[in-house]
Amino acid sequence: MKHKEVAKRIAAALGPDNLVAAAHCATRLRLVLKDTSKIDQVALDDDDDLKGTFEANGQYQIIVGPGDVNMVYKELVAITGVGEVSKDELKEVANTETNPVMKLIKVLSDIFVPLIPALVAGGLLMALNNVLTGAGLFGPQSVVEMFPGIKGFAEIVNLMASAPFAFLPILIGFSATKRFGGNPYLGAAAGMMLVMPSLVNGYGVAEALATNKMPYWDVFGFQIAQAGYQGQVLPVIGVAYILATLEKFFHKHLKNAVDFTFTPMLAVIITGFVTFAIVGPALRAVSNGMTDGLVWLVNSLGGFGYGIFGAIYSAIVLTGLHQSFPAIETTLLADIAKTGGSFIFPIASAANVAQGAACFAIFLITKNQKQKALASSSAFSAMLGITEPAMFGVNLKLKFPFFIGLAASGFGAAFMGFMGVRSASLGPAGIIGFIAINPKSIPMFMIGLVISIAIAFTATFFYGRKQLEFAADAPVTNTTAQEINETPTPEGVTNEEIYAPVQGQLVKLSDTKDPVFSSGLMGKGTAIEPTVGELYAPVTGVLTFTNESKHAYGIQTDAGAEVLLHIGIDTVQMNGEGFTTAVKQGQIVKKGELLGTFDIEKIKAAGYATTVMVIITNTLSYAEVEAIDEQTVTVGQKIIALTETTK
Repeated sequence: MKHKEVAKRIAAALGPDNLVAAAHCATRLRLVLKDTSKIDQVALDDDDDLKGTFEANGQYQIIVGPGDVNMVYKELVAITGVGEVSKDELKEVANTETNPVMKLIKVLSDIFVPLIPALVAGGLLMALNNVLTGAGLFGPQSVVEMFPGIKGFAEIVNLMASAPFAFLPILIGFSATKRFGGNPYLGAAAGMMLVMPSLVNGYGVAEALATNKMPYWDVFGFQIAQAGYQGQVLPVIGVAYILATLEKFFHKHLKNAVDFTFTPMLAVIITGFVTFAIVGPALRAVSNGMTDGLVWLVNSLGGFGYGIFGAIYSAIVLTGLHQSFPAIETTLLADIAKTGGSFIFPIASAANVAQGAACFAIFLITKNQKQKALASSSAFSAMLGITEPAMFGVNLKLKFPFFIGLAASGFGAAFMGFMGVRSASLGPAGIIGFIAINPKSIPMFMIGLVISIAIAFTATFFYGRKQLEFAADAPVTNTTAQEINETPTPEGVTNEEIYAPVQGQLVKLSDTKDPVFSSGLMGKGTAIEPTVGELYAPVTGVLTFTNESKHAYGIQTDAGAEVLLHIGIDTVQMNGEGFTTAVKQGQIVKKGELLGTFDIEKIKAAGYATTVMVIITNTLSYAEVEAIDEQTVTVGQKIIALTETTK
């Protein structure tokens, strides 16, 4: 790669004076731009030296690859004159450039994303409980009524399913206080205050007020309602913000032992009184008003409301506004007797499968091998509810599959709306989302998905076949024409094997939470959830790449395989804290040699995933890159087989 030439092409594609700040990690440039609409996206997409682009957290990211990204970064900084910044400084710049609405969405995302595993676990258990206790699913009686012996099992499942939602304020209090820079355990304590058994249960507050049965505290003549906040979201976020702000204030003005002793007490007691007297009731009213308004809108418009929402849902995903939906969904589900469940989930499912079906149609009709490889994995993940790889990697670049997907999801969602489909819990918003739907509505939910899939796939296939044929006939460069119209035929094969660099549980690369890796933009490979924080060389070769944050390594074998090892997701933000390295760039490492260590608990405490990615970055050089099935592996066990094309 000619790094200076690549940097010049990137600078030209970004537009003059459009780059505000720049940084890089192990594989990609991280940029803050004044106006992303000025980017020549086609030029970046067609650049053979670049592996893809996407936007996240206010940053425009260009995937260059390990070993090259740092050189391209230096040239780009020199060409544009933009000063070098750290990853943390870049985040601050990105936040400054983000409008207030997007900042709010980012805050909600930061609060709820860590809670998703607990909410999904509770949601799926709730779905299981619905299957066991719902009448009409397998007959006129519920499963529990037909088989009374499993009644106790169903009751335990119901208890476990209800726990995350009954004590939701504690979970939100912990996560939100951490997000606002306070002690998360104090946040959990504040959440506990809001769901104490001595308070009127949050679901019964409205009735207690209406019937004048609400008990009050008399505090210096002020009457404060003894109301609980079960199932509430906004009041708890408000409490967390106040608590974190007070804690930081007292830490700043109190010193040493006084600070250690009195800051927690002062922060909690002031927050508690302000919450029960003012903030809690006010934000409860706002929260209930928002939920009631959405429920009224959907109930009033019925299927038409579903259809409109479905037709714009994927567009909302592009803006990031969908990150605020968990706050609404949890409120809808927490008071399911009143709301009937979540209408957002079935709409999201229709939108996701529509984008997946459109992407799969592209997989079948495209002759571009790079596009075909990306479409195959992206379509599958979209069907399971992860649409970013399909949308950003395939559909948006071609434009017409994305818009066809919007229309298709509108029709599928509208059908669900007319049939009254709602979810009884959270779950995977895709083809297996039926487990979260009210049992009686599962058939209608599946028909709605079939409508979305059929329209999206059929329209994209027949319209896209003509579009891509026209594009293939248009004048292109020799390299592009060869890539589009030729499929390499190997004359013979040689095999190379890649071994596990860590001990842990193998997972599919497509199931990881980083779209760059899960979509295959960096190449094919596999991933491991580590149980021991030691990283060993998976092959013998030259260490072509290391970085200051010690979370990524590149090795090239004598046979030519380029192997990227990446510890965790976004762990570059830790700036090397919790990581050590035992090797230097340029040295030869032996298979099984210790490369470095990483503190699993410290990574988790910082809020990052610990997944170790093993990527073959020169995947296109091989006829096949085959990862073994999911299983527990030890260091040195074979995990990837390479079939190399020979000429």
